[in-house]
Amino acid sequence: MTRFYATTPIYYVNAEPHLGHAYTTIIGDAITRWHRLLGDDVKYLTGTDEHGLKIQQAADAANMGPQEFTDSIAPKFAEAWTRLNIANDDFIRTTEPRHKAAVTELLQRCYDAGDIELDTFAGKYCVPCEEYYTDDELGEGDLCPIHQRQVEYFEEENYFFRLSRFEDRLLDWYSKRPNAMIPEHRGNEVLGLIKSGLRDFSISRTSLEWGIPLPWDSKHVTYVWFDALTNYLSAVGFGDGTDEYKKWWPVDYHLIGKDIVRQHCVYWPAMLMSAGVELPKQWAIGGWLLSGGEKMSKTSGNVVNPLDLIDDIGLDGFRYYVLAETPYGSDGDFTYEGLVGRYNSDLANNLGNLMARVATVVGKMCDGIGTAPAGDSPLAEAAATAFAETAAQWGIAQPSRALEATWQLIRATNAHLETNEPWKSEPGPDVDAVMGDALEALRIVAILASPAMPETSQAIWERIGMTGNVIDQRLPAAAAWGQYAPGSTVIKGDALFPRIKL
Repeated sequence: MTRFYATTPIYYVNAEPHLGHAYTTIIGDAITRWHRLLGDDVKYLTGTDEHGLKIQQAADAANMGPQEFTDSIAPKFAEAWTRLNIANDDFIRTTEPRHKAAVTELLQRCYDAGDIELDTFAGKYCVPCEEYYTDDELGEGDLCPIHQRQVEYFEEENYFFRLSRFEDRLLDWYSKRPNAMIPEHRGNEVLGLIKSGLRDFSISRTSLEWGIPLPWDSKHVTYVWFDALTNYLSAVGFGDGTDEYKKWWPVDYHLIGKDIVRQHCVYWPAMLMSAGVELPKQWAIGGWLLSGGEKMSKTSGNVVNPLDLIDDIGLDGFRYYVLAETPYGSDGDFTYEGLVGRYNSDLANNLGNLMARVATVVGKMCDGIGTAPAGDSPLAEAAATAFAETAAQWGIAQPSRALEATWQLIRATNAHLETNEPWKSEPGPDVDAVMGDALEALRIVAILASPAMPETSQAIWERIGMTGNVIDQRLPAAAAWGQYAPGSTVIKGDALFPRIKL
């Protein structure tokens, strides 16, 4: 059995989860659900980042200790993912003992390799980014380019990771793996960062207590990148004294946003090279989910609570919008009007209408009993094309294009019904064949759409009379034409997606 390991970034617990967090997490959930349909042994990881200066500051503002504060926020992320039907296999917190063991192991390996050294640093630092910036990188008035807030000046003795030593090694590694970063234009941005010259980065602080102490110098705690990035190894057992972590490592996909490519695609592989750990197979780099034209973030104050949207549009309607609206890798601009428009167009008018139309005609013309599809149906070719393109797009982390391919089969089936107009015919073999074709198309659609809309897909599966769970089907065999079971009871039920008026 093929193993497939995918991760989201871990999310800061200085405030509650928002739509920006949900965006990446739903995409990772859908991709891993697709791999489960393929029969892969899947591990999907998400979690929370609980150390660092801004966590300490948030805890102070709440008049709480940092552990108490993180204990109050981290469960809200786990609860949100449950509400969003996220099928993660693990939830890592950076305050867990297994994580501290992994961070200590990685630090010690890099230190023993001679790539961590003590130095003094003075520079301009953005607390939300947990990153130092040069004057050239800052906007007018020393504004952070990401958060548009003024940076702070820090000066202290730090340990540094000698990233500057890894420029040639990173370029050589990436040159041999041109598809390591997808989509391609995001990878080109990373290569440009490396070629422009790499500077060493600080990995420890003495002015901060809320973190993991360095194993060779307890006066320093590590912060941000040696702490946060190591979670991907912590969750598979790195640092437990065995090599069991290699069952899952190297990771297949790191799903990340474009604002953290420097840390994930430059810092992280260099750290792993230093530690003698194999590098990730791929990074899938997403754009920003904008709100009012600006990056959605707690700092900007333009966040949207995803759980509020579920109440308006339903869980699967929301999941579908997140996955279908924007090609992965591009920026998307969230609007409520866009959410409702996509829902009405794709779900109410297309998929929902098809399910209602098929069930109604089968009820009237076939006594509510499903009929066999024709082996030579024109929909057979449409279904084969839809599956091939859907599979290809899920395989390169493009959910929106995968769903568009699936929806081509929905549109083809609606067109097939319009052409044949079975509702105008007398009951008989011709109507039976047309409706059998439509039922078979819906069976395949239910499977192909299940990574995006698991609850809706199961409802369709049951309404057309199929037994068991749609998520237990295995591709590619389950997508082959002609497997609908004639004689099954077809149920209309309530509208899957009632139209919404703004």
